[in-house]
Amino acid sequence: MTARRSPPHRTGFGQSRAVRAEAGRALRRRIPRSAHGIWTAPPDRPDPVDLLESSSRHRIPGLVPIRYGRMSLSPFAFLRGSASVMAHDLASTPTTGLGVQLSGDAHLGNFGVFATPERDRVFDSNDFDETLPGPFEWDVKRLATSLVVAARQNRLSPAAGPNAALAAARAYRVSLRTLAGESYFDIWYSHIDRANVPDAVDRSGRRLLGEASRRARRETGLYAFPRLTERVHGEFRIRDDPPLIVHYRGTSAKSRAERTVRTYLRTLPVERRALLDRYQVVDVAQKVVGVGSVGTDCSIVLMFGDSDHADPVFLQLKEAVASVYEPYAGASRFASHGERVVVGQRLIQEASDIALGWSSAGGRDYYVRQLRDMKFSSDVATMGAKALLGEAELCGASLARAHARTGDPAAIDGYLGEKSSFEEAVARFAVAYADQTQVDHRALLRAIRRGRVPAKVDV
Repeated sequence: MTARRSPPHRTGFGQSRAVRAEAGRALRRRIPRSAHGIWTAPPDRPDPVDLLESSSRHRIPGLVPIRYGRMSLSPFAFLRGSASVMAHDLASTPTTGLGVQLSGDAHLGNFGVFATPERDRVFDSNDFDETLPGPFEWDVKRLATSLVVAARQNRLSPAAGPNAALAAARAYRVSLRTLAGESYFDIWYSHIDRANVPDAVDRSGRRLLGEASRRARRETGLYAFPRLTERVHGEFRIRDDPPLIVHYRGTSAKSRAERTVRTYLRTLPVERRALLDRYQVVDVAQKVVGVGSVGTDCSIVLMFGDSDHADPVFLQLKEAVASVYEPYAGASRFASHGERVVVGQRLIQEASDIALGWSSAGGRDYYVRQLRDMKFSSDVATMGAKALLGEAELCGASLARAHARTGDPAAIDGYLGEKSSFEEAVARFAVAYADQTQVDHRALLRAIRRGRVPAKVDV
């Protein structure tokens, strides 16, 4: 089966909001909002394990078993690691073509609190490996599906997942309507923090935001330093923790890291380059991260600003490969996938890490950021029904803000309308695709048992 590619629906920012909203309403005749509730696997749907194996071909072979091992642990872990499977399936569903900068992997675990350059703490998306322009509903459907899968994993009531999916899509619609009436500068400046919580977020979400903001304050490089380092012959170095953190073999790793950092610094604004130029590379090690990213080349770099080791900074160098949406939404316009990720993040987030940049080395693209900078995400596995509902509303409102920044909020608002048709459809899709995720997860478990794919559980 070849997934169809939908051309972007253009409304034109030179026209009035009323005209663009009417264009969004007219789109309902071609793509009814109820159509977003449909998911049935077509007879010629590819084997999901084949899609996963295809996405593993460029990865470091020794780490691929860890990827499959982590994905095997639960349907939610499988969903996290199988963005390529869901991208294929989303592209086969009815698509509006109302384009935004997609987060690309908008599942529940990829939202949280982080610090702005002014050290305020805001709630936003925090993963952009798959970011690419595409239709707004793909992000909303992935978020909603993750809520249903998480509710089932946590053994909540049968209604908890659908209610959370409905709440996320409703918060998206209500927040988008508010933003559609604001100026473009006000949309750009908008953010979610304890003093600026969208009306669509109820008390549970507000409490979660306050707790996450307090916990994020402690998550800094200085706080992580004792846990990630040790003294060797009087010098600090990154602590090995095989197979998750290991030093590269040979003596050239530090030199490669220094060259990569020098290239990366050229992508920063001059004033931020001046800041990072004061730091020197001390050590570098490979670090396994996440689920979907396992097997890509990821490193942490320890740097010091002073010789007395009083000013440590950790940078993360993370390999960037083609977005899983490129076969369906079109190729990235950037020559470097590191730049694609960085530009997408800067478009979506209210304020990004001041150290965010990109680099290339050895035929691979990378993006670079601080390893820890007041970042905190809630633990999905411990969420009860109220917490899940609150988190759903925060995530839905956050997506609306991102899409209003990068798409046409008037056209999307016109399409969504005032009634609950869209969120009800998205909730139905989420339940159906959560069922599909469980089926696909079982297919992976069978492939592991039969020796088709290697798996190593490291947690």
